[in-house]
Amino acid sequence: MKNTNVALLQLCSGEQVRDNLAQIEQQIKQLGTGVKLVMTPENALLFANTAAYREHAEQQGDGPLQQAVREMARRYRVWLLVGSMPLISREDPQRITASSLLFDDQGEIRGRYDKMHMFDVDINDVHAHYRESDAYQHGHQLTVVDTPVGRLGMTICYDLRFPGLFQALRAQGAELISVPAAFTRVTGEAHWEILLRARAIENQCVILAPAQVGRHGTTRRTWGHTMAVDGWGNVLAENADGVCALKVRVDRSKLQTIRSQMPVMQHNRFQPTLIAPAESLSANKE
Repeated sequence: MKNTNVALLQLCSGEQVRDNLAQIEQQIKQLGTGVKLVMTPENALLFANTAAYREHAEQQGDGPLQQAVREMARRYRVWLLVGSMPLISREDPQRITASSLLFDDQGEIRGRYDKMHMFDVDINDVHAHYRESDAYQHGHQLTVVDTPVGRLGMTICYDLRFPGLFQALRAQGAELISVPAAFTRVTGEAHWEILLRARAIENQCVILAPAQVGRHGTTRRTWGHTMAVDGWGNVLAENADGVCALKVRVDRSKLQTIRSQMPVMQHNRFQPTLIAPAESLSANKE
């Protein structure tokens, strides 16, 4: 695709941080010119168990995981979104959050989003029981950040099932919304594309959804199907099961046309209750 400006990395991350970082860098190396924003899936740096997440959790702005990502963003001169990684909670140093971090092309942190909705469900697969709240404290702040390709609202995986969050991001000016994910094969096959397209249509935003794919340990299997969806609900591009990058062109001018012709935000009689947005961040500020 010509004139691409966004790359969505599809990964098969595991328990070895070094291997996961190498996988990310290998995909970024192959992007070529023009890409300004790179996104990775949920659990991009570590796909493991609760004990491992706690062991590798870092304070925002400090730690080897963040340093490695910071250096990659600088080296390849791209804005780089870590779909999720374990961070020390902002409220309770004894707790951790599943957090998405956005680094600019100078390696500074521009946004942090702590996953709000915990995946505490029972699924008819080998893993069967998922209890994210055993590991993580849920977040409670919206994050919307200006990037070189548009104003980005941040979410993570299971958040996709809660349309109120997406409406609140749109109300805060989001043009693009990131949905880094590790959907199970069962739920992904049933709901992934439907939900992504619905959130795009409802909010007239471009949805950017980098995903995990394949086997992770003995029981976890993820759906893949990294996808970009425009504000009319069209699938711009999709990567079903390849461990490689999906490059797309984000064009905000089309959003303005859609929004002016069908002004759903003005027509909505059930306006979302706004959650306080997170403050702007940098590498040296909390």
